[in-house]
Amino acid sequence: MSFPDISGDLKSAMPDLRGRLLANESLGPLTWFRVGGPAQILFTPADEDDLAYFFARLPKDIPVYVVGVGSTLIVRDGGIAGVVIRLSPKGFGDVKAEGDTVRAGTAVLDKRVAETAAAADIGGLEFYFGIPGTVGGALRMNAGANGGETKDVLIEATGISRDGKKHKFSNADMKFIYRNSGVDPSVIFTSAMFRGKISDSETIRARMNEVQTHRETAQPIREKTGGSTFKNPPGHSAWKLIDATGCRGLKVGGAQVSDMHCNFLINTGNATGHDIETLGELVRSLVKDHTGIELQWEIKRIGSERT
Repeated sequence: MSFPDISGDLKSAMPDLRGRLLANESLGPLTWFRVGGPAQILFTPADEDDLAYFFARLPKDIPVYVVGVGSTLIVRDGGIAGVVIRLSPKGFGDVKAEGDTVRAGTAVLDKRVAETAAAADIGGLEFYFGIPGTVGGALRMNAGANGGETKDVLIEATGISRDGKKHKFSNADMKFIYRNSGVDPSVIFTSAMFRGKISDSETIRARMNEVQTHRETAQPIREKTGGSTFKNPPGHSAWKLIDATGCRGLKVGGAQVSDMHCNFLINTGNATGHDIETLGELVRSLVKDHTGIELQWEIKRIGSERT
């Protein structure tokens, strides 16, 4: 399917825009699942000022979504009406360590934050080595793994609101909860500063190796997947509930619950967005019937079903 092309109107209203506007651009190749329909408009801003300029002139009735590397995302097969914003490493990819802090743009991979910290003998950020996303997603979702969370290390974040204004957010301003933050969803984060502790280089490297070994031996990282599918309910592990319900290996179309780690869904080769989301909802239903516990999605799902 395709949407009405509004790129010409937007370009006319924004003569000084430096970023790239593409109409009806396929989003499937931008997600780890490799599924999903097109974006009516895909906008890649040149930098923070370009994003602010775009927002200040974008009609308020046009919906906006932001995607990173698409690692924890299902794009539905009907695509996304409105604007999808993707921050590129070119404009939002700077990362630098200073003292016991690391400042990074929100297109920087979480893994690179950990590597930059390690190179400067900064400990406490090793958990990012095991998170397959970007800093932007980590801020929005309070990303965590292996005993650490973003709320534990963030000093401040910057972002652009829908009116084109720049804002700074302290750790308290972020209103972090488990796998979420309380900042207005329309804000797009552009950079962040983290604080760790000066530590022994060998200790840091050993911890990062532990994180990597865990990922390689316990998670299907070489499959087309979206990372952890469901949040861990209080006092429980999502994968244990799914396994106890008998869902390991369960399939819907080309989507399957991973045999390796059953809180991961995988695209076996020909899955659609509908297959993957339907499988996830089936797992939720079966777990609820079997255990009485209702799993909550950790993976973000955006767009509309194909009509």
